[in-house]
Amino acid sequence: MIPKRHPTARLPRKRMLPAMLALVLTGTAVPVSQLAAAPAPAGLAGAEMLAAAQPTESGVRVHRTSFKDLGALFPLQLRGVDGTSGVAFSVRNDEVVTGARLKLNYSYSPALLPNLSHIKVLVNEQVAATIPVTTQQAGENLQREIVIPPRLITEFNRLNLQLIGHYTMECEDPLHSSLWANVGNDSVLELTVAPVAQTNDLALLPQPFFDRRDVRPLELPMVFGAVPNTGTLQAAGTMSSWFGALAGFRGARFPSLVGELPARGNAVVMVAGKAQAPAGLTLPDIQGPTVAVVSHPADRHGKLLLVMGRDEAELGVAAKALAIGSSALSGPLARITEVTELKPRKPYDAPNWLSNDRPVKFGELVEADALNVSGYSPDLIRLNFFLPPDLFAWRQKGIPVDLRYRYTPRPNPDKSTLNINVNQQFLRSLPLHAVNHEEPGALDRLLTKVVPKGEMAPERETFHIPLFKLPAQSQLQMHYYYDVVKQGACKDVPLDNVRGSVEADSTIDISGFPHFIAMPDLAAFGNAGFPFTRMADLSESAVVMPDKPGAQEYAAYLGLMGVMGRVTGYPALGVTVAQAQQVERFADKDLLVIASGGNQPLLKQWASSIPALLQGETKSFQMSDFANRLLRWWGFGEDSSVHARRSQVAFSSDSTDALVAGFESPLRGGRSVVLVASNQPAGLSQVMDALLDAEMLKHVQGSTTVIRGKQVDSLVAEKNYHVGQLGPLLYTQWFLSRNPLLLIVLGVSAAVLIAIIMYLSLRARARARLKQKG
Repeated sequence: MIPKRHPTARLPRKRMLPAMLALVLTGTAVPVSQLAAAPAPAGLAGAEMLAAAQPTESGVRVHRTSFKDLGALFPLQLRGVDGTSGVAFSVRNDEVVTGARLKLNYSYSPALLPNLSHIKVLVNEQVAATIPVTTQQAGENLQREIVIPPRLITEFNRLNLQLIGHYTMECEDPLHSSLWANVGNDSVLELTVAPVAQTNDLALLPQPFFDRRDVRPLELPMVFGAVPNTGTLQAAGTMSSWFGALAGFRGARFPSLVGELPARGNAVVMVAGKAQAPAGLTLPDIQGPTVAVVSHPADRHGKLLLVMGRDEAELGVAAKALAIGSSALSGPLARITEVTELKPRKPYDAPNWLSNDRPVKFGELVEADALNVSGYSPDLIRLNFFLPPDLFAWRQKGIPVDLRYRYTPRPNPDKSTLNINVNQQFLRSLPLHAVNHEEPGALDRLLTKVVPKGEMAPERETFHIPLFKLPAQSQLQMHYYYDVVKQGACKDVPLDNVRGSVEADSTIDISGFPHFIAMPDLAAFGNAGFPFTRMADLSESAVVMPDKPGAQEYAAYLGLMGVMGRVTGYPALGVTVAQAQQVERFADKDLLVIASGGNQPLLKQWASSIPALLQGETKSFQMSDFANRLLRWWGFGEDSSVHARRSQVAFSSDSTDALVAGFESPLRGGRSVVLVASNQPAGLSQVMDALLDAEMLKHVQGSTTVIRGKQVDSLVAEKNYHVGQLGPLLYTQWFLSRNPLLLIVLGVSAAVLIAIIMYLSLRARARARLKQKG
């Protein structure tokens, strides 16, 4: 998984509009060792420390967020006489900060002079506190609680820690190794917030239901007025995928309720008919597809987003209008008079994915400001992107990148470089050249006349990224490293004139790669929702719900649609929801099957195809057979697409387990089925835990993944079938490379055939000569 995107970065958003429709320092430092035996304050123990407190009757709540959750993947390193590092944080539009505290875990060098050195805490470049560095506590792990004046906090904020460090009264090396301080990324920012009254206005959407300033995972209840049918679930899937796309890296969950509202907070209410009003809610008059924002009847600070229609068809129109045209709506209520059909989606055209028909410019993936850095220790330039997981790069160098960059030239030749990493793996290093002090030659003088100085083109480098280094979610990282040359005592004064940038016209190009992948591959499903996200609107996918589903099954379905929206950046407008008895009608679609306990009839019908089963306390798993796979690779044994199971392990236990399994659709070859199942309805939430947790997601792979709490195990990584298409020549080469015995047979056969042809040809020539002589 790639690191979290900067939480307050203002990234370009691709809006989806409809074609037609009628937004001060307190306390003292204490060593950590002295706190170990002390009881933790109520509400601050373990994981609870970072959880938001329950709101009071007045709506006041406390948000506790660690630096790690704010994007600091590693402890902050403050180096030199003026080392600075920090994190960004933001405040929701419907909240105001009434109090702020910083619980800082830090340490500093024993070499720092107390009279000259200190650590500044800055909020939006204003000093909030100054931390002294004393000799007695130097080198220890310390904790300090700092009160931050709320007046310093605005909508988008930057919290910086700045080390002012000195180790001698005489001439000093500004980059000496003894000038350091470390700030733990487990430090916690605590904000006490009070709600701000919001008007009931659709123009504010997606607020307050989702606020991009809030870096916490989105949890938005979805309320059904009555037991939903498949049409209502399709509309709800459109809404959850839309919110999932908005939530992005945060992830999203959608607890489900039927016939009742949550006790407090915001929620989305799906209503198909006036009679489906949840208890305690009075609905406005429904005269067609309608969307509205109303206050929660039991919580004056909560809002309800009503998506309504007289039947499920009109409900689907209302959901579609919200998902693709929310920015065009206004007022507390809107009746949708018309939504014209959008242009059909094409495969692999998801807004979040790199375009596969042209080179993509860096400026399309990130704002220009994020491509510029400054200083001798600049931050990384990061470029996040999604790749289709079925790119086929066999016998190719990799994905070509045309990099254009500028930098402040070095005064003298040194070891300064531009280092290029991908997903924190080193790729290559480009030298940063020095100013040429030599007398310009005739060619240089001629070039100066054609291209005046100061208007030279940026440096340019073309390189390839091996495809095996690129999972579906990837990050290209570029880091300017400057070599500081020592000039001697009292001369080492670094100038703040070092700049570096990457041009927005730099490109990355995947247009030359065919789409072909061995399936099942749950890593492709977990990271990119593949094969369902091949169509951004999921128009070639169907979700098969269990018989008599409940709140847990609804929540699992909505959560999965949220994952699809996060991957594609587009709502699932074309997804089909069906029951098991209807599945034959959707043989030409990829199927996402949800099961809990014994409520999914397809588990029995397709038992021979499913690599694992969980039904009540009975559990069975197909086991791989390495020897048999090796024989098949050499061409012996049964065909790889139809081989039978070699062994199976079955047992009984009362544990709550969940699994994700992939296999080829029994209804049509080349189509895929992904089964999300648990032996109990409550276990389905474990699947969402795995898909939304970066560490757990890394273990979702192969053809079967078993989830037991925080433990994720992958089983039976059989590659049974392939999806996609290769050209005739490339497919022949690839097929022969996987069947060496056949290649040997063909080679020998070709040699024998050539020998026969040559023999017959030479024999014919010999007979011809004999006839001429006779």
